[in-house]
Amino acid sequence: MKHDKRKRKFWMGNGVLALAMVMLLFMGPLSSLLGIWAVAIWMGLAGAGVALLMSGQADEPPMPD
Repeated sequence: MKHDKRKRKFWMGNGVLALAMVMLLFMGPLSSLLGIWAVAIWMGLAGAGVALLMSGQADEPPMPD
């Protein structure tokens, strides 16, 4: 069960980061519509994506081989 929760957070984080990347590609038109809020929304998405990725990580690193 714990592995499924980590996997779900990993894919959710990747999805949010993909959305941030698409937003970054269209930053020109978005900035003309939203102004500085476009950058603020992008920073929020990128931060949330990284937070989801990192929260799905194990607490301890795996043992070396």
